Amino acid sequence: MTDALPSRPPLDPARLTATELGSLWSEITVVTEATSTNALVAERARAGAPAGLVIAAEHQTAGRGRLDRTWETPPQAALTFSFLVRPAPLPPGRWPWLPLLAGYAVHQALRGVAPTRLKWPNDVLVDDRKLAGILVELVDTDAGQAAVVGIGLNVSATQDELPVPTATSLALATGTAPDRTELLRGLLATFAHEYAAWAGADGNPDAGLRPAYRQACATLGTDVRVDLPSGEQLTGRATDVDESGRLAVETADGTVSVGAGDVVHVRAADQ
Repeated sequence: MTDALPSRPPLDPARLTATELGSLWSEITVVTEATSTNALVAERARAGAPAGLVIAAEHQTAGRGRLDRTWETPPQAALTFSFLVRPAPLPPGRWPWLPLLAGYAVHQALRGVAPTRLKWPNDVLVDDRKLAGILVELVDTDAGQAAVVGIGLNVSATQDELPVPTATSLALATGTAPDRTELLRGLLATFAHEYAAWAGADGNPDAGLRPAYRQACATLGTDVRVDLPSGEQLTGRATDVDESGRLAVETADGTVSVGAGDVVHVRAADQ
């Protein structure tokens, strides 16, 4: 006999009024199913959608993560949504902070809900298990380059429903699954607040984001293995996040700054 699945009510569009969640948002749409909410938002962006478009899917069948990974969750068991931002006129050199900003905003939104930490650049962890993943993609549009931010947060998934054994959900981590509509409201309101603070500081992460991110980042001070996009591996101690959002790794041959890669926190037993 198996345990009964948790109750999974749908999102309530009536409680997702864009103007109530910060001036950043222009439209919030909930769809029953989508292959990828990032793809839907990117398509709308190319068609001229303004910044602040949000699309949430009750069931995402082919969500995309970093390094072209795909994942799927049961209907209404997670929050899967994407939104559009147009960071210009912030200097392009500051745009690499967007993925880190998104991760930090999710971490902040979950304060009081779960004891989260961040794995560089933006995986949200509880007890070193992945609770949420984020993918930021740049899109060329007639109005200039834009960014699509996609977030997948496991809410009520059981252990058997998780995509990998090293993942977790809010239900597993805390013993309860919050109302997904309220959770989405909190995530959007928090991102709008953090984005405004970052943009208002002329995109300078040292004005607040960088020190706050470093404090929330469990990767710093940890022995890591970084699987680089080239296929090479880098091992060492993660020591800092620099002014460009890159991870500084102290290796046997010196300090290397990493701008992209899959980070594994290496435990003593794994060494």
